Amino acid sequence: MDADKTLDCLGLYCPMPIVKTSLAVDELDEGQVLEVLADDVGIKDDMPAWCKTTGNEFLGIEEKDGEYRVYVRKRSG
Repeated sequence: MDADKTLDCLGLYCPMPIVKTSLAVDELDEGQVLEVLADDVGIKDDMPAWCKTTGNEFLGIEEKDGEYRVYVRKRSG
């Protein structure tokens, strides 16, 4: 998936990937996509929950060799 920005959260654990995601999404324009790289398994539950709470769109997650690529689209309006 193509992303407008990539955020490296490898080596960080809850709640830091979500905190950093929140800050990074604030810098995006509406509709842009953020790719978050993480190795904390908690991201699989935390990111969809954060998106639901904030109104941003959870686009999916890819897992390979214990690393996760999570995609979030900044909400419109």
